[in-house]
Amino acid sequence: MASDLISIAQSGARTARQALDVTASNITNASSQGYVRRTVQLNEVVASGGLSAVGNLSLSGVRLNAVIRNADAFRLSEVRRTGSDLARADAELSGLSNIESALEQSGLYDALVDFEAALNQLASDPVDRSLRAAALEAARGMASTFNLADAALAAAGDGVTFEAGADVAQANLLTGELAVLNTKLARSAAGSSDQAALLDRRDYLLGELSGKIGIHAEIAPDQTVTIRAGDASGPLMLDGSTATPLSVTSAADGTLLFDLGGSAVVPAAGSLAGHAQALDELADVRLRLDTLAMDVVTAANTAQAAGAALDGSAAPAMFAGTGAGDMALAISDGSLIATAPAGSPANSRDGSNLAALSAALTGSGVASGLNGLLFDVSAMVNGKTVTRDTLAAIADNANIALQAQAGVDLDEEAVNLVRFQQAFQASGRVMQVASDIFDTILGIR
Repeated sequence: MASDLISIAQSGARTARQALDVTASNITNASSQGYVRRTVQLNEVVASGGLSAVGNLSLSGVRLNAVIRNADAFRLSEVRRTGSDLARADAELSGLSNIESALEQSGLYDALVDFEAALNQLASDPVDRSLRAAALEAARGMASTFNLADAALAAAGDGVTFEAGADVAQANLLTGELAVLNTKLARSAAGSSDQAALLDRRDYLLGELSGKIGIHAEIAPDQTVTIRAGDASGPLMLDGSTATPLSVTSAADGTLLFDLGGSAVVPAAGSLAGHAQALDELADVRLRLDTLAMDVVTAANTAQAAGAALDGSAAPAMFAGTGAGDMALAISDGSLIATAPAGSPANSRDGSNLAALSAALTGSGVASGLNGLLFDVSAMVNGKTVTRDTLAAIADNANIALQAQAGVDLDEEAVNLVRFQQAFQASGRVMQVASDIFDTILGIR
């Protein structure tokens, strides 16, 4: 009986020490990112019979059956899903904000208004060379501002493209590390502390990966993970220890094209989806800006073709170019501005052709179109800000729900610390009692 007591006490002391280790790990990692609170599952050691079994009671001791991570698959999945949606919204909003800044800071609307104002001033005295020079410089300034606006938009797009490339590289690193973890998890003992640490790392990496691209994760019984891009029917990103690299290229219009192992991928969530959406919207903005630039070029050159220069000769085209990026002033002398209709004599004060140019600019709606473009981009930014804030609140709620289950409560751990310390001390006391009983029995004569 005494030796049985010693075995029972030893198992109790050993198990209490293991439980203390788990509790200490919880306390130490209370603020560690990705750490999930552990609890111990204790089981009675089943007796195989003999003197240690009394009725329905087993006197064989206790053992640590498993270290349990307090996080369920649904809450982890919700954190990944909502975080992926938030990452998409953040990336898209960042890109759109840069587009808005590029347009607003270019001063394009003011440059267009200044050009129209200079033409109106020239109409008051079409032969005044100073007014012609002022109109010419206003035209030059407007063309340069179109160039600057296009360059600023291109720079904003380059920034988004660079971020997308960095996120693709990071996604590949994450899937590579997950492939290594799959190998380790397949070899780890179920319910062990080592496996719990690997699972913490696995879930953290899955969260990071879902922040880059929307994923569908399937957890196998051995805790390894299979990952597909998008939904359950998407192409494989990770299968066992094999990770398929993701790549990105830029189309002619600056939009992004993604490829995963030879399969085209269109991310629906994660920062890569946000970058792609921002660049899609940028391509539309640049197309609209090019259209406005060409409206100005067409209106001005059509009026020039129908008019005469100050010396009565046929007027050349005022602007050259195929869009906002290469729009340029094509004349270098204000006397070449066709204020009078074709066939007019030199130094004609007939400003009807200039009036036709002003009417063409107004009729083509360039100013209103540019104002509309600025308004649309600002409205888009405001709308996306509201969406981002809503998704942030949803993601916060998902994280709170997970932390309520997986987070470490230091007060609870302090109680466990005392409880397992007392269990350890009690087991030690039982061993001492068992030793005393054994010595007493040996001393009987």
